Amino acid sequence: MNKQRKRSEETRTRLLIAAEKCFAQDGYDAAGVAKICQYAGVSKGAFYHHFSSKQMIFMALFKQWLEGLDFQLIKLRDDMVDIPDGLISMAAVVQDVLRTAENQLPIYLEFWNRATRDPNVLQAMIEPFHRYHTFFAEMIEAGISQGTLRQIDPSVAARMIISMGVGLLIQGLLDPVGSDWEWATEESIKIILGGMVKR
Repeated sequence: MNKQRKRSEETRTRLLIAAEKCFAQDGYDAAGVAKICQYAGVSKGAFYHHFSSKQMIFMALFKQWLEGLDFQLIKLRDDMVDIPDGLISMAAVVQDVLRTAENQLPIYLEFWNRATRDPNVLQAMIEPFHRYHTFFAEMIEAGISQGTLRQIDPSVAARMIISMGVGLLIQGLLDPVGSDWEWATEESIKIILGGMVKR
């Protein structure tokens, strides 16, 4: 990697860190490009070289968070042999997400808040749910084919898993010390699997 490209990537990273701080601290509407640049120690020209607007850097933060989650889910799926055990092992992902998100509740709430006002942000937030729905529905179908899961509607089961995951994630962000969230997620998945596993 040449020096210019390395400097460019370092600038982009500084801008993302600064934007996350500004959005979490001030909210989307109050956080301006000038303040993000000030926190990052870069010019507005540098900002617009990397991002065409405040909305684009906001969406880049959301995409960055999702990429980490996607990577973990895909790795767990690729490593699993048995679908029920694989689903239980995914409880660790919730703990990893909470660890990554520690002290960052304001920015995650800002994502949701902005989505209620901006159709582009809403669409960007809905799209991953469709992707995760497909991901889990395919896992359920594989479990049915394996004979480890009984004949159930994969689409409904996938929505139930996602709903549980999102609910536990929100609880964990709001009340990080309220429970051992990895344990709570694992036990919740076992309860759901109780109605899915072929006996």
